[in-house]
Amino acid sequence: MYYSLKGKITQITTTSIVIDVHDVSYEVMVAHPNSFNLNEETTVYTHYVIREDEQYLVGFKSLDEKKAFMSLINVKGIGPKTALNALSGTSTEELFNAIAANNITFLKKLPGIGTKAASQIILDLKGSLTSAKADIHQYEQVRTALKGLGFKVKEIEDALAQVNIPNGTNEMILKEALRKLRK
Repeated sequence: MYYSLKGKITQITTTSIVIDVHDVSYEVMVAHPNSFNLNEETTVYTHYVIREDEQYLVGFKSLDEKKAFMSLINVKGIGPKTALNALSGTSTEELFNAIAANNITFLKKLPGIGTKAASQIILDLKGSLTSAKADIHQYEQVRTALKGLGFKVKEIEDALAQVNIPNGTNEMILKEALRKLRK
């Protein structure tokens, strides 16, 4: 319904911005409010959410961010607020790389995303982002190898959450994880 709003940012909160469009102000929920500048003229790409008990605008600095949001809300079990929270914890590039790399560990670190949701995101979005047929258990195999080398679970989780290698082999992922663990 609303594709974008062009106007001046008049207020920034922790979860939203207010944009003045020709003397009409709209409150827009955003993932990264600090990426907007107060009193700056800008274009905000929007999605209008209508529920039985609420209506609100969700805004994005770029079309890529809007694409990421739209992809997430099409995943079974992910609603607009969960998608917005998840986007607040990452960039669109990191999100799409994690999905392409089947990195459930990275996705689980996003606000509001658990193991089940992370698996569902990869299942639903993997094919739409890339045609590669990577092993969805690849990071589990690397996790098991790292446990066998004596690393602690927390260290492994932190390292794997930083490794997103789309179409990477187990060796490539393991090598990068070991680099992260050595730091």
